[in-house]
Amino acid sequence: MKKMILRLTALALATTCLATVSPAHDPDEWYAGGATGAVAGARPQFVPAPARTSAESKGPFRKFVIRGATLIDGTGAPPRGPVDITVEGNKITAVTQAGWPGLPLKAEREPRDADYEIDATGMYVMPGFVDMHVHTPASDKAPDVSYAYKLWLAHGVTTVRGVPLADPAVASSEKNRSAANEIAAPRIFNYQTLGAGWSGGAIDSAEKARLWVRWAAKNNIDGIKFFNRPEETPEIIAAAIDEAHKNKMGTVAHLAQTGVANFNARNAGDAHLDTVTHYYGHFESLLKDATIQQFPVDYDYNNEQHRFGEVAEIWDEVFPAGSPQWGEYLQHQKENNVIFNPTFNIYAASRDLMRARNADWQNKFTTPQLWNYFQSTRDNHGSYFYDWTTENEFAWGRFYGNFFKLMNAYKNMGGRVTVGTDSGFIFKVYGFAYIEELELFREAGFTPLEIMRSATMWGADEAWRPKGVPAPTGVIRPGMLADMVIVKENPLANLKTLYGTGHLRLNPETNKQELVGGVSYTIKDGIVFDAKKLLAEVADMVASEKTRLGQPGAPAPNPGQ
Repeated sequence: MKKMILRLTALALATTCLATVSPAHDPDEWYAGGATGAVAGARPQFVPAPARTSAESKGPFRKFVIRGATLIDGTGAPPRGPVDITVEGNKITAVTQAGWPGLPLKAEREPRDADYEIDATGMYVMPGFVDMHVHTPASDKAPDVSYAYKLWLAHGVTTVRGVPLADPAVASSEKNRSAANEIAAPRIFNYQTLGAGWSGGAIDSAEKARLWVRWAAKNNIDGIKFFNRPEETPEIIAAAIDEAHKNKMGTVAHLAQTGVANFNARNAGDAHLDTVTHYYGHFESLLKDATIQQFPVDYDYNNEQHRFGEVAEIWDEVFPAGSPQWGEYLQHQKENNVIFNPTFNIYAASRDLMRARNADWQNKFTTPQLWNYFQSTRDNHGSYFYDWTTENEFAWGRFYGNFFKLMNAYKNMGGRVTVGTDSGFIFKVYGFAYIEELELFREAGFTPLEIMRSATMWGADEAWRPKGVPAPTGVIRPGMLADMVIVKENPLANLKTLYGTGHLRLNPETNKQELVGGVSYTIKDGIVFDAKKLLAEVADMVASEKTRLGQPGAPAPNPGQ
């Protein structure tokens, strides 16, 4: 029935669309090497981050100690504490038991020669979070890229994989500056789209793809982001993946509808792709009565209401959850060691637009430029809510039901599922979206400890595995790099307490609501960042931009929020 009923409003919009409107584009298409290069108006520029300051961070230190914390170590092990964690330079050198729960902690515990200490008594410490799907904002969204960096750090994210972060030159420079700790930023993995950054011409053959990969490996690029663009034939993608692995580079794919009929997630796994990101390609591998999704006859991929409205309709064209076909597909991907990086949050507004638009953080932490970008328009990617209806949200709700079950089943059979966000589009704000992603993992069926493992140890392993070396982050143990998150509330009991806007709780003594939670400290490479100060800096940036532009940006939250 759903394929027989044409959406009249969408059809009217499509037939009245002016020929001069730029075609819709994916996030990466703002960058050299993207799918179409289509942009609206002047090309936005990436403004590098300012230098790191002592107001927002301290260290690194010869030696510092975190005292009396409860440890969630990232491996999936249950919490234990109290512990003292010793850091020398940028490495963890000791994790020692500091006492017993319910008993006073012993005074004057070793080591006693630390240059700096954090009293974390009653607090929780975890490995730094890893976000495996990010882009930084260009000038059409924020004054400079530190807007995203500080929001990530303020939510505990210490490692990001840019897919891409920015254009190749900027991404390479920012990666190096972060590695040298010159800027307040997570450590950066620099992935680029096939062909980006070089002067060798279009990638129109398998050999050309191999040449670009060899060039990229010598130019500070850590991996490749594929899009299934029309020119990215299965042969070209397979050759690039093979060459990438020879050069210790990683591979990730957004298997867009433009190419998924000939190269779905199963095909990508057989070509030894490392990671499938988003949902694209999974359900096209599980169609039950056809080999291509049944699009309406008036469908136009460049009309984003069509693109995102119809993609969810695949929910009832696939084999049912738990069927033998699902089991066989997931087992096949597991045998190929494919990692799933679902980015649940980036499309969550599609099933509840009002909630995303009115999130607690939009007013204070969303720049007016980004808020404008979010609004429905034909020439900003992800601003596709031209006439978003109950029927659209119904289909997306059913789609998410399948998507959640697929990811949880893969995890349960031993497959790897990691955390990524893709923020900066569709009402999703950097940092805040990461915590929403953790909450959506919970909705998918992951237990709190499984979520922490995906966000830390599994994410770090995904980042470093292509290099052929063990991940130096993602677990808190001696010898690992000092990437950690310290919080006052137990995140396993309530992930909402990780949001920078806090969590409202009624105080039984005053009968008043109080804000609790948020990250207290984020430690990256032995440097201690005050998460609250980072948030204050971002809030000041947003307020300043509203004043400068004379634009209010997001409306103030409703009373009581």
